[in-house]
Amino acid sequence: MRRLLVYLKDYKKETVLAPLFKLLEALFELFVPIIMKLIIDTGIENRDTVYIIKMCQVLVLFGIIGLVCSITAQYFAAKAAVGFASGIRYHLFQHIQSLSFTKMDHLGTSTMITRMTNDINQIQSGVNLVLRLFMRSPFIVFGAMIMAFTIDVKAALIFVVAIPLLSVVVFGIMLVSIPLYKKVQEGLDKILGITRDNLTGVRIIRAFHKEEDEIKAFHEGNSDLTKLQLHVGRILAVMNPLTYVIVNGAIIILLWTGAVKVSRGVLTTGAVVALVNYMSQILVELIKLANLIISVTKAAACGNRVQSVFEMETGIPVREEESDTDSREEKTDKETFLEMKEVSLRYDGAAGEALSDISFKVKRGQTVGIIGGTGSGKSSLVHLIPRFYDAAKGEILIDGKNVKAYDMNELRGKVGIVLQKAVLFKGTIRENLYWGKKNATEDELEEALKISQSKEFVDKKDKGLDSMVEQGGKNLSGGQRQRLTIARALVRNPAILILDDSSSALDYATDVKLRTAIRNMKSRPTVFIVSQRTSAIQYADQIIVLDDGRVAGMGTHDELLEKCSVYQEIYYSQYSYKQAENS
Repeated sequence: MRRLLVYLKDYKKETVLAPLFKLLEALFELFVPIIMKLIIDTGIENRDTVYIIKMCQVLVLFGIIGLVCSITAQYFAAKAAVGFASGIRYHLFQHIQSLSFTKMDHLGTSTMITRMTNDINQIQSGVNLVLRLFMRSPFIVFGAMIMAFTIDVKAALIFVVAIPLLSVVVFGIMLVSIPLYKKVQEGLDKILGITRDNLTGVRIIRAFHKEEDEIKAFHEGNSDLTKLQLHVGRILAVMNPLTYVIVNGAIIILLWTGAVKVSRGVLTTGAVVALVNYMSQILVELIKLANLIISVTKAAACGNRVQSVFEMETGIPVREEESDTDSREEKTDKETFLEMKEVSLRYDGAAGEALSDISFKVKRGQTVGIIGGTGSGKSSLVHLIPRFYDAAKGEILIDGKNVKAYDMNELRGKVGIVLQKAVLFKGTIRENLYWGKKNATEDELEEALKISQSKEFVDKKDKGLDSMVEQGGKNLSGGQRQRLTIARALVRNPAILILDDSSSALDYATDVKLRTAIRNMKSRPTVFIVSQRTSAIQYADQIIVLDDGRVAGMGTHDELLEKCSVYQEIYYSQYSYKQAENS
């Protein structure tokens, strides 16, 4: 949590002025019992109406000054807290964007959303309260004790005993509750995860009639969170009764000893009233301090959770390119554009390797097909090229240079990728295409639409490129979404185009047109086509067959059909032997 305080550096003035004005308000508040003492002992005792009115005017003046100070303090505290939270939120989002897929998989989407929203809101609230009350409440407590000594030393000793007892109660409960609040936030993560899965998968849940199961799972998670919150609430509930017992006990003793001294003429009635007022002020401020500690406890727990994200390394280090003999030898093979050398991949926390000893070479402008059964590692393989994941072993070279030596922007600027799930963002079609290239010209957009076979349906829309796309492309069919995501990748005119099973929703004729158009592109990118359909890759220059994370075969369609049993099994499962012979 302490490391987050660096985001307050732009609000130094506000962090000083907010507590300062609160202390001024507290200072005027401490004089109120003294004025009350003067009114009772001088004004009422002597029946001096003018004096009473004069002192009442002083009270009103103190009240107005205190109000102005309070409003000013609130303004500066709010400005600092909101700016502080805004800075954290911005840099947290920026940091999350830099995390590797491995780190994001480990952290989880639901917990990142919680930390970006609820956790930062708790921190903002905690900072606001700290700036307003953290110095004011102790100042009132100890100030009241000091003022009590100016009235009567022996009576003030009651304050000396009461305040440490109250501190033990308040801070003891705080130490117990801090770890529990961390568990509460973790429970909230779980609930958010369940809710998110239900909202994103609502169609699947209803299709399989799993509403009752999901309601039951949510109820269990919600019940666990409720029980934990009630447990923390019960611990915190002890605070107020204990503080009331201690303070009211002190007031009883104060009144008892005060009454004896008044009867003896040692102490005045106004002095006793002033001492009781100071004790009441201490009670009010300690209740405020208790609520402050609860909020600070929550903020500290949330701050530690946010800080843990900042402490996560990106997981995508960039190293300097080697200038040794091996590096020079890599660059001598000018025909090879992309090469993998004995590459292996292991996902974080996985029992085994997702890919093992993958080696192949690809020439510039070639089309490479990647095929295999479900879970064979097809997507994992192409995700290594733009460094969504880093290889556990081996090397990946582009233009003879290790991908780890590339600047991330340079590397991903070379790659256009279309993932399995077609994701479009809310906005116009034009705005979605600009994701591929921010300053794309009209001709470049049109060309991308033609190649991706999107132009036909885009032109039929009333506003063409300026037609709206709903969040996730909900107002488009599956095939339209896939074609627009392909167009988005093509706009940037990439050197490497990766199509990760991105034409599954297209009919055969459209798929053929798409592959033909890509093959005839002027820039002729190096294309990787991941598919489970042999028809999508049979005309590729090279086909890589994967089986359980290993290369089961490599070659052209005809070569694999002769010698690769895995490819034969996939091919003949999609075509009858007679169809295969005719083709």
